Amino acid sequence: MSMSVEQPLWRALTAYRALTAVYAVAIAVVARDSYERPQVAFGYLAVLLVWTLATLPRFTGAARCTRPFLAVDTGLALAGILLTPLADGAGRHAADGPTLPSIWTAGAVLACALKGGWRWAAAASTLVGAANLAQRGEASPNTLHNVLLVWVAAIAIGYVVEVARASERTLARALEIQAATRERERLARDIHDGVLQVLAMVQRRGTAVGGEAAELGRLAGEQEAALRRLITQGPVPEPRTAAGPDAAPEDDTRPQDLMALLGRYADARVTLSGPGTPVELAPHAARETAAAVGAALDNVRTHVGPGARAWVLVEDEPDQVLVSVRDEGPGIPEGRLAEAAEEGRLGVAQSIRGRLRDLGGTAELVSVPGQGTEVELTVPKQDQGGGEAATGRRYPARTGEGTQ
Repeated sequence: MSMSVEQPLWRALTAYRALTAVYAVAIAVVARDSYERPQVAFGYLAVLLVWTLATLPRFTGAARCTRPFLAVDTGLALAGILLTPLADGAGRHAADGPTLPSIWTAGAVLACALKGGWRWAAAASTLVGAANLAQRGEASPNTLHNVLLVWVAAIAIGYVVEVARASERTLARALEIQAATRERERLARDIHDGVLQVLAMVQRRGTAVGGEAAELGRLAGEQEAALRRLITQGPVPEPRTAAGPDAAPEDDTRPQDLMALLGRYADARVTLSGPGTPVELAPHAARETAAAVGAALDNVRTHVGPGARAWVLVEDEPDQVLVSVRDEGPGIPEGRLAEAAEEGRLGVAQSIRGRLRDLGGTAELVSVPGQGTEVELTVPKQDQGGGEAATGRRYPARTGEGTQ
């Protein structure tokens, strides 16, 4: 997959170099009587022809066209251009006759474009253009036309190559995700029909029997939740820094999967549901959202009880991500949040609402006495806060306040 788009371009360039080398020799043979120093012209063209034929295997792909090799190849083209006034007759030179390498020079520039993209193409074509202007001694319309044509064509081809490479990487990643999703779905069906049902039955029977069987049922429930999370979301990656799961990896600006960060909260008492594909957010936004969810779950354990059930639902929309945390507790009495803030207990005000506000999102609490509490988090996929979220200010990853 990595060379599927570029390979035809390299083959075409190989043929172009061979044909244009022969063409340059043919032009010199036809115009041999007009050279003041034919030994210079034919000596250079002999080197050019041998070099072209000997290096054809190099142009099978970008891997073999190393930077030193392309520097020598471009240097050979520049040498031919600058040797033209020395070998060519004054009449042909004044009449804008072709340089010694003729259109073979464009092949060296195009090789730089295929290897390094439009930046390499711009550098090589600028050197070739400067050499053409230097050997002419003046900027004639014909010379300027040829220089500009090579410059624009090389940059355009280099840009197309960069876009093609990016498209190939995206396609390869999409195919990997598709294959992994299909395999996960197959495993999920097999496991659901066997292992998960057995673990669920052990949990129910153990809870009903009580005693030591209840502990066995609890362990079976935890294993069921862990296995269900594994087959629906894949393995949760381990933190990559010593600063903890919420610490920012150095120089890592790649999007992070929110589902993977939330996966560490799922257990027998916390059910995590969401899309079967990664829910990607900017690294800081993903970590702060996960920390807000952790703070909400802390409140559930503190105010509802360590064995309380909670449900976390993630919805991935085109322009935002919605996360809801719902519990089975008695709900929050009216006015309790304001009272807690006045007492200096800022679990909801700072750890949840503050985080979302700094991300340009919102955090709403819906609580009905006797029917539990639901925290609804809305996270925009593009930072619109312009403040803390952009500067990277971070709150503690998890609250130890034990308060709403």
